[in-house]
Amino acid sequence: MAASLALAAMLLAHRFIPNRWYNLGSLIETFLPWFGLLIPPLIILAAIRRRPLAILIALLPGLVWLKLYAGLLPDKDDGPGDFRVITHNINATNTDTEATADRLLDADPDILALVEVTEHQREEYDRILSEHYAYSAFYGTIALWSDQPIAASNEINLELGWTRAFRAEIDIDGQPVAFYIAHLLSVRVNTEGFTADQRNRTAQLLGRAIAAEQLDRVVLLGDLNGTAQDRALAPITYQLESAHATAGKGFGFTWPAQHPLARIDQVLYRGLEATGADVLEATASDHLPVQADFGF
Repeated sequence: MAASLALAAMLLAHRFIPNRWYNLGSLIETFLPWFGLLIPPLIILAAIRRRPLAILIALLPGLVWLKLYAGLLPDKDDGPGDFRVITHNINATNTDTEATADRLLDADPDILALVEVTEHQREEYDRILSEHYAYSAFYGTIALWSDQPIAASNEINLELGWTRAFRAEIDIDGQPVAFYIAHLLSVRVNTEGFTADQRNRTAQLLGRAIAAEQLDRVVLLGDLNGTAQDRALAPITYQLESAHATAGKGFGFTWPAQHPLARIDQVLYRGLEATGADVLEATASDHLPVQADFGF
């Protein structure tokens, strides 16, 4: 019974697990859905003991888990919108450029954002994608292609010494939309715990930039190296909604590509209607691409 109560308490009050020790709270929140796997063994163990009270208590974490995630499970796709976006961490070591580009183009996005792009990869992708998109913008290791005019673009300073985020204003059928493309710093799990401090700082800076945005319509695309439940991304996620949570199906895990465990590749938005969201089939990257459809 104690284990069931502890699990229910952790799921219900995960926001109160402190980060001061090894960023434990963020680590747990990154993989929080997977704690649901502990629930069936607890129920089975209680049933074997034939103790009705223990069975009822064992059901508590299941009820909390359903409260947290039941809304994600149904398909909420409402059909095509006015424009489609795709974002993909292509992986700097991915040499299968043409196949990766073809996989993304098959989904027919109006806006395509790539992160972790080397200079050589950028030249190769631009050669292929410029045949389909009239407009593009490149900053550091992130890139954007669009079939609608890019009115302006500028780097977002994440105080790293190199560029990992930028803003582009795109006029979509005459409607201005602010797009933020970002690749926050990576995190690691090692003997020092969940080493996410630098990522957390970049999340704060990106959040400030989005908070200062003058346009009502905003879309954030990219690899945030964190899930929407990770409280360290709150400077971003408190301002924006998840397209997958609104219009997708299931958990939408994106990393690692072969056996996805977490959704760290995001499409977040405000001022628009998300009409559909999906995770696409794997490319040669270690991340899965994600897409979303939006309506005005």
